[in-house]
Amino acid sequence: MAQAPARRVKKLQIRILSTMLAETGIGEWGFAAMVEADGHRILFDAGTRPDTVIENAKALRVDLAVNEMLLSHFHGDHNGGLLTLRKSVAPSLGTCYVGEGIFLPRRASQFDEKERNDTLLLKPAYEASGGKFVSVDKPTEIHPGIWLTGPVPRKYPERNWSGTSRIVTAKGQIEDTVPEDMSLVFDTEAGLVVLSGCGHSGIINTLEHARNTIRQAPIHAAIGGFHLFDASDETLAWTAGKLREFGLANFVGAHCTGIEAVYQIRQRTGLDRKHCIVGAVGAGFDLATGIHPGRLAR
Repeated sequence: MAQAPARRVKKLQIRILSTMLAETGIGEWGFAAMVEADGHRILFDAGTRPDTVIENAKALRVDLAVNEMLLSHFHGDHNGGLLTLRKSVAPSLGTCYVGEGIFLPRRASQFDEKERNDTLLLKPAYEASGGKFVSVDKPTEIHPGIWLTGPVPRKYPERNWSGTSRIVTAKGQIEDTVPEDMSLVFDTEAGLVVLSGCGHSGIINTLEHARNTIRQAPIHAAIGGFHLFDASDETLAWTAGKLREFGLANFVGAHCTGIEAVYQIRQRTGLDRKHCIVGAVGAGFDLATGIHPGRLAR
């Protein structure tokens, strides 16, 4: 029997609600974005401070009436507003997708005894409020054309994590590579649009995984945090080369991507300032009209 043709996302808007650069609202070291895709409203990450996403949404007149969200990984700069958001938009915000491994116990270093997994610590309160975590261990289509990558294989040696944090296992502590890190992918006629929180898996690992598991399509847009702020020129040159191979058409580097990294990617990929920008609070991407940078990031 022939398989039904894959359905593509027709309408897509992404609006950044938490990152460092801001002309309207509050800037912070963190990330969150509001997604509207073919009638589905999804909140991606929750910022650092409890009220940042809510306050920025008010300032930008963004409706936070969502019924599902996801956390890209366990770090506090991506889940700080989760409980406040649950109280503010409940009972609609009930389902929160997370990558397999997000609730592993963490330590700041080999000799630290205090629990450092922010998501694990807030889990009881979120569930007590009626919220539900859904753990994802593989590429998963949650709506037609809307995919979660699940944990991303580390094919290339992109080391986008601290190197000091540890995971506690039954056999002892191991290096914390943020194994649960996952992204949100939209399959559109123009290509794949990828939304990332920090990209601890590596931007190239993430994009290649999306292309291998969802569709071998060009990367129409990559948006969010990609943890390139301290990458060397050599690493950025390699990264830009792979992005060219993937047919990258639009790039919005927010949060931990780094300003210099965005400029180097723009230059090395041959994109212009309309198609490669530093992401600010309020900046966005529309499948029909492209990047909307705001005044600061033009």
